Amino acid sequence: METFDKLIQIMAQLRSPNGCPWDIKQTHKSLKPYLIEEAHEVLEAIDGQDPSKLKEELGDLLLHVVFHAQIAKDESNFDINEVIEAIIGKLIERHPHVFGEMAQKLSAEQVLANWENIKAETSKEKDYYVLKGIPASMPALLKAYRIQEKVARFGFDWSQPIDILDKLEEERLELKEAMVGADGEKLEEELGDLLFTIVNLCRHYKIEPEAALNSTCNKFRARFKLMEDYLREDQIRLGSIEIKELDEYWEKAKTYLKKVDGNKT
Repeated sequence: METFDKLIQIMAQLRSPNGCPWDIKQTHKSLKPYLIEEAHEVLEAIDGQDPSKLKEELGDLLLHVVFHAQIAKDESNFDINEVIEAIIGKLIERHPHVFGEMAQKLSAEQVLANWENIKAETSKEKDYYVLKGIPASMPALLKAYRIQEKVARFGFDWSQPIDILDKLEEERLELKEAMVGADGEKLEEELGDLLFTIVNLCRHYKIEPEAALNSTCNKFRARFKLMEDYLREDQIRLGSIEIKELDEYWEKAKTYLKKVDGNKT
């Protein structure tokens, strides 16, 4: 705890009258973009499987927790100790199978179901709802995943992943109707339904839709970049040829990269 206490002291000094002008100026709201940025950098470090980088990025993220707690303390709302006490209480309360008098072995799925039930029973909010805790500002793909994940813990779920394909086909036909009708508002709604169903399919196979889509984006970028290289080699300006010819260059890039990727495995 000595190093953690030192971090708290440094943050307090930075926010003191003789501290850093930038740190003193910050508020909970002004730090929001940086908090999101740091969280994404942690995710990148995890994806990169770089322990050294992950250690660094977790430190940056921890700084934000301490920073927000110090702002709250300066405003006489709460301090870091109260933040820690709150999460300790929550962890003990929601893990009766570990800390309770009658500890028992549960599967990971049972633990999650227990967590949600205990959360509902112990909530101090009169208007508590299962999905209330999901932030409105959360990225849509992740939000859809978390919504489906939460309701599934209460049995509101597809029994088999194959059933989702039938729903996907249903949504595809409804999208087609909206396209034929040229109804912009309806088209947006049906596209949303289609995406939501695809996320459900991802969840059933334990695939994060954000990760899957990001992987596809990276694959597309690599292929498009190589296609541009081929066009330059042939002294052809991008946008000056028809889509049929572009497709030929695209397939060439696609074939080459597939071969390269195949050789890596």
